[in-house]
Amino acid sequence: MWFKNIKAFQLTQPLSLDDDDLERMLNEHAFRPCGSQDMATMGFASPFSQAGKSGTMFHCVQQRYWITLKKQEKILPAAVVNAELEEMVAKIEMETGAAVGKKAKTDLKQEIQTRLLPQAFTKNSYTHGFISLPDNLVVVDASSDGKAEAFLAMVRKAIGSLPVVPFTRHSLQSELTHWVTDATPDNIDLLEEAELKSADDTGSVIRCKNQPLDSDEISLHLSAGKLVQKVAFEYAESLSAIMCEDGAVKRIKFTDRIKQETEDVPKDQVEARLDAEFALMSAEITTLLNFLRDTLKLNDNDL
Repeated sequence: MWFKNIKAFQLTQPLSLDDDDLERMLNEHAFRPCGSQDMATMGFASPFSQAGKSGTMFHCVQQRYWITLKKQEKILPAAVVNAELEEMVAKIEMETGAAVGKKAKTDLKQEIQTRLLPQAFTKNSYTHGFISLPDNLVVVDASSDGKAEAFLAMVRKAIGSLPVVPFTRHSLQSELTHWVTDATPDNIDLLEEAELKSADDTGSVIRCKNQPLDSDEISLHLSAGKLVQKVAFEYAESLSAIMCEDGAVKRIKFTDRIKQETEDVPKDQVEARLDAEFALMSAEITTLLNFLRDTLKLNDNDL
């Protein structure tokens, strides 16, 4: 269990979770498969369910609560619906000699979707996240705001309250630009990838890869007023990632040094391995986020 993208949120007040109550509340909003006329359903599942294992509705290690949201969607290709619609419209127009109006076409399309929906294939997707009580953090493995907000909304619905704000409430362009132009914080090493954007109305964007960030080319862009939107970095020889100006951390890759720490757990012991990976991964993620919170001065006084 290794998160690849992070959307992080800070709890605005301490949160208390009782294990028995949490299990009951998540079960009340447990995942159920799509019915014959459902386009999509969403609910909580065991964090181990994706590996084919059953278990409790959450998994906890050192007060870090791992919660999994499962979504099932019906796949009904528009091309299939439109092809049937064209056939029905052609048949009606041939039989009546009159054109089928816009409203009638909409009704026919709805009729086709209703008829085909029970036969549609389904697609399952999972969103993993964890609540770290000691750190007042909620961390979601998501690359988009929409996916993260859906996770937060469901958790909030289940437990009644989840008072959070985004990890950062202002753009980090200035801070990331300072990393490139002046000095990086301790334990941060910049890699050869970044995205720069003009601060003026032109909004021009420069993306570079395999390019030393202290090169003359990059310096010229920065001197011309461009600001760093994204930058690749390595943290404390434990992981590499892309730091974004909105506070998101993307394309996380844990180093071999970190992953090797779980190699002594046999692969056939799935639950034990997932437990070990989550314990290690969540500890590294919270360490990174606490470091960024302190370094970028995103402390509780700014909430």
